[in-house]
Amino acid sequence: MDRDLLIHLPVIVAVARRGGFALAAAELGMSPSAVSHAVRLVEERIGQPLFARTTRSVSLTESGKALVEAAAPALQDIGERIDRIRSVKGRSSGLLRINASTIAIPLAVTPVVAAMAERYPDVTVEIFADQGLVDIVGEGFDAGIRLGEMIAQDMVAVRLTPPFKTVIVASPAYIGRRGRPRSVADLANHNCIGYRLVRSGALYRWDLTEDGKDVVVQTGGTAIVTDSLAAIDMALAGVGLAYMFEPLARADLAAGRLVQVLPQSAIEEPGLFLYFPRRAAMAPKLRAFIDTAQEISRTSLRTSGRKTLLE
Repeated sequence: MDRDLLIHLPVIVAVARRGGFALAAAELGMSPSAVSHAVRLVEERIGQPLFARTTRSVSLTESGKALVEAAAPALQDIGERIDRIRSVKGRSSGLLRINASTIAIPLAVTPVVAAMAERYPDVTVEIFADQGLVDIVGEGFDAGIRLGEMIAQDMVAVRLTPPFKTVIVASPAYIGRRGRPRSVADLANHNCIGYRLVRSGALYRWDLTEDGKDVVVQTGGTAIVTDSLAAIDMALAGVGLAYMFEPLARADLAAGRLVQVLPQSAIEEPGLFLYFPRRAAMAPKLRAFIDTAQEISRTSLRTSGRKTLLE
């Protein structure tokens, strides 16, 4: 077995995952020239080009794709086994990479990472904020966080939050100028803050309920954002009506900085879930995240007087 080839396989996988030498170098803590040298060495040993290179892109050749498809799962399995061996000493360790939607970070990630910093100082949690759905295995993530309805059935899912409702909110100043919408149809007469889906480029249509039926509403207005937190800022500034998940607006609603309109039209979302492939379930670093999240949720729900949804 060619040992020199084996030690460079993580570099090959990183270049494939990141789609470029510079990005792979940054991830691995290497120089781009060192990454290029490692790739060239492996290509010479195998006798086949692994990447098709242009001035703008780097893509896998058929040989490269075959190698990465074999090497990536093996390297991940080795890493997980090493983490488990280390954890025998009672300390979880390693880099935990999580792909999460932007709205999940304040609602489900930040409290867990804060607690883990004290409990598991040898675990580093890397959060990649992403608005779209990705192949977490193919992209090299340990887990993802999304709404329950968005998760593939072959993934293990662990609830992080209770179900929550969507809300339409506006500032008191906007309500003072334009009044409250009285029906879903009345939204056409209001300045609605739009939300553009980053991956598809389409404008999100508001999911609402009317007379017991689900409806989808195309809105219009003078502002479009790609981040729910930006929509909150716009609403606070009096720009118009914003559509978002209730937990994001809860503090501003309680303080009177925002006002909810059309509460009867709100739909309920299933909540946020951590998801991952079944084989990753026993990784100590992932188990540490799950245990911490569940403890925080139980404490929060117990304090609020609600029954925990995680037990």
